[in-house]
Amino acid sequence: MENANEHVASAVLHLGRRVRTASNQAELGFIIVNESRQLIDFRQSALWLQDGGTVALSGIPATERDAPYVQWLNQLANQLPPLPRTQILDLAAPPADLSTSILTDWQDWWPEHALALPLQADGVDGKQLGWWLLARDTPFSESEIEIAEELAAIFAHALRFFRRTPGWRPRLQQWLAAGKQRKQKVAIAIAVFLLFPVRLTVMAPADVTPKDAFPVRAPLEGAVDTVHVRPNQPVVENQALFDLDTTGLRTRLSVARKAFEAASEEYRQAAQLAVSDDDKGRLEMSQRRSRMEEKAAELAYSEQLLDRVQVKAPRAGVAVFTDATEWIGRAVVIGERVMQIADPKRVEITIRLPVADVLDFAEDAKVTLYLNNAPQFSYDARLSYMAYKPEVTADGMVAYKLKAGFVDGEAVPRLGLTGTAKIHAGWAPLVYYVMRRPLATARQWIGW
Repeated sequence: MENANEHVASAVLHLGRRVRTASNQAELGFIIVNESRQLIDFRQSALWLQDGGTVALSGIPATERDAPYVQWLNQLANQLPPLPRTQILDLAAPPADLSTSILTDWQDWWPEHALALPLQADGVDGKQLGWWLLARDTPFSESEIEIAEELAAIFAHALRFFRRTPGWRPRLQQWLAAGKQRKQKVAIAIAVFLLFPVRLTVMAPADVTPKDAFPVRAPLEGAVDTVHVRPNQPVVENQALFDLDTTGLRTRLSVARKAFEAASEEYRQAAQLAVSDDDKGRLEMSQRRSRMEEKAAELAYSEQLLDRVQVKAPRAGVAVFTDATEWIGRAVVIGERVMQIADPKRVEITIRLPVADVLDFAEDAKVTLYLNNAPQFSYDARLSYMAYKPEVTADGMVAYKLKAGFVDGEAVPRLGLTGTAKIHAGWAPLVYYVMRRPLATARQWIGW
């Protein structure tokens, strides 16, 4: 007796080891229907799964789904009552759930006695994975049924790891197949979801720029010689900002001074001759005086130009311009803007909105600014200006220029910072929000 128990235990351990080393479900099915004969004597064995039908038969390396025996086994397994315990099948006293056609073909495919052992996935969700079917000519003893049930638990545990989880499409199809009312509910839910109102918003690059800044322009035509301030440097009123090159002006002043001296000498000589001369001498003296006054005016103008080569700050603020080295030696014309004097507390947002992203904005649409150096913070503003016509930006993008003013009472960011602005428009259904850009692109291609 002890030898028999030892043999059974050894066989169970060996079979369990073989089950654990199975590399796929097909190999596991082959072990279940064939190598279990070491512990239980049977003439036929089959493995039937809920999601695959009959997948393994004893003595056959592969099953054919269209074979009559396989089709009969599938019908038999589908008609078995879903009980979580072993069912003893006997042709003499068959279960009431089996149809007449199954019982009629029983003698052609199976011997008189059989077992149907449920493969229960208790460790996962409690659902039945399938049936392990055994058939032979003699009834099964209680000890054989106990061993078969233990083996069925081992096989079910192994099958859990090869059980394929259905994807979202099969599960959705299975869920929709529950009835027409559920499909109607799904259709209503989708319609409500697509018609759900959302706020239209667009994102665009933005900069913090000065508001009502005073432009500092070149008073003369020439080249920038020296820049006395740095970008974003605070300045006071009448502080020197930059100087223009004086080489040409000093030459012009020297020529004007010599011309004035020559004209003065000619006038002096003419005045001496006019004392003793007639009317002709007095006329020549008058002409010399006019020429002297002309040269005096030119000399005064040249001196004024030389005094204007140094440009000073018209008011206090911050000097806003690019790098000073880019301006030194650069030729400028009269009226060309070199820099701006801005109040650091009076700033606004300048937005470059691409043409494809333009929406129907309100006059005071809400704008939210997110700075690149501090994306965790945001600043609220209101749209104050939108250009009528787009223009090409420095990076080659065709965009509209928008300006937005910060909300009163809120701390403003530092001048010159960059970031991204979110511009809020009106409300629209979600389907319009999703399909707006694809529809616009499609219309550009097909012209509809």
